[in-house]
Amino acid sequence: MLTLFHHPMSASSRFIRLIFAEYGEEIALIEEKPWARRKEFLALNPAGAIPVLLAEGDVPISGGTVIAEYVDETRGVLKRDRRLFADSSLDRAEIRRLIDWYLGKAENEVTRHLVRERVFKPLMPAGEGGGSPEAAVIRTARSNLKQHVKYTNWLAGTRNWLAGDKITYADMAAAGVLSVLDYLGEINWSECPAAKDWYTRMKSRPSFRPLLTDRVRGISPVSHYADLDF
Repeated sequence: MLTLFHHPMSASSRFIRLIFAEYGEEIALIEEKPWARRKEFLALNPAGAIPVLLAEGDVPISGGTVIAEYVDETRGVLKRDRRLFADSSLDRAEIRRLIDWYLGKAENEVTRHLVRERVFKPLMPAGEGGGSPEAAVIRTARSNLKQHVKYTNWLAGTRNWLAGDKITYADMAAAGVLSVLDYLGEINWSECPAAKDWYTRMKSRPSFRPLLTDRVRGISPVSHYADLDF
C-alpha cells in the first residue's frame, strides 16, 4: 500500500486523496504538520511541503500535480473510460489549465492564506510563526475568493463538468480547494447556484466521503459540511 503524507486542510492533499479514491485504490495516510519541518519529513521533501507520496519502493514523490501525473501514468491509463483525463490533446490542455488555476492561482490567492491564518497559526508555536490571525490577510483572501467563486459558477453553468463533458482531474483539483473553504464556511453557496449544484454532485460521490469525515483540532466544520443535500 502506498503512503501519503498530507494534512486535512491541504487542498493538494485532498486532490490526491480524491484521485486515488476515484480509482478505487486505498492509501495509507500520515498527517503531517508542514510548519514543524520534521527532519525525517525534510529528508523526503527538502521543500517541506505537502503532499508527499511514498510510491513503489518507498520512493518519495512531492507535490500535488506531480503526484497526479504519476498516478495517471501508473493507474489512470489502465482505467479506460474511468480515466480522469481526456483523449484529445486540447482537452488535456484545458484540464491542466484548470488544475493550475485551482491548485496554483486559487491556492496562492485564497486558500493557503485562510488556512494559515484560521487553522495553522492557532496551532503553531510562537517560534514557528504561530499567533493571532492577521485580519488584513483574511480580508484580502476573502476578496479574492469572490472572483474564484464567480469563475467556478460560470464553468459549472456552461459545462457538464468543469473541464467539459466528463469528470476529470480538473474537478478533483477544484473540489480539493473548495472543500477546504467549505469546511471553513467561507463560501456563500446561495450566490453561486451552478457551482453549488456541481459541488453537490462531487460531495455525493463515494470518493468524497472520507473528506467529509475530516476534522481539525480547534475548528469545527460549518454545519452543512457533511450534508449531501445542503
